[in-house]
Amino acid sequence: MTMQPRVLYLLRHAKSSWADDRLDDHDRPLATRGEDAVVRLRRYVAATGIAPDLVLCSTARRATMTLEGIAPALAANTTILVERGQYGASSGDLLARLHGVGDEVSGVMLIGHNPGLESLAALLVADGEPTLRQRLEEKFPTGALATLAFDGEWRHLGAADATLAAFVVPRDL
Repeated sequence: MTMQPRVLYLLRHAKSSWADDRLDDHDRPLATRGEDAVVRLRRYVAATGIAPDLVLCSTARRATMTLEGIAPALAANTTILVERGQYGASSGDLLARLHGVGDEVSGVMLIGHNPGLESLAALLVADGEPTLRQRLEEKFPTGALATLAFDGEWRHLGAADATLAAFVVPRDL
C-alpha cells in the first residue's frame, strides 16, 4: 500500500501586543502589525491553495486571533481544534501530538509559538531548497509559515523525515 504524501504547516502566531502589561502572556492580543500580517497570510493561504484537513491551534489569544484571521481562506470542512496543550508546547510535545493524528488526515496546520515550532521545524527538516532552509534556520519570526512535506504515517514522523517545501514571513507577502 502506498502512503499518500503528508503536508505539515507550521504557523507561528502573528505579532502580539505588549501595550497592556497587566495582561497575562496567554491573553495578549495581536498588535496592529500582527493584524496586518494576518491579512497578508490569509491572502497567501487562499492564493496558494493551502488546505489542511486539520488545524491544531494554541489557546493563547494571539494564536486564536491568527487562526480567526486566516480561517476565511480555509476550506469549510477543515477540522479546527483549539487546544491548551499547544500553548508553551515543546517540539517533543508537538511531535507527540502529531503522532496522534489519524492516517486519513493528509494535511495538518499547527498554529503556535516559539521556541516549540522553530525547534520542531529544525528537527523534522532534512531537505529542501538551500536558501529556504537557511532562512528557516536563521529565524522563525512571528507570522512565519513553514510548509513541510513527508511520506508515511503521522505516528512515524521523526527527525529528518521532511522536506521544506516553502517558508514565508509576512514581510515577503
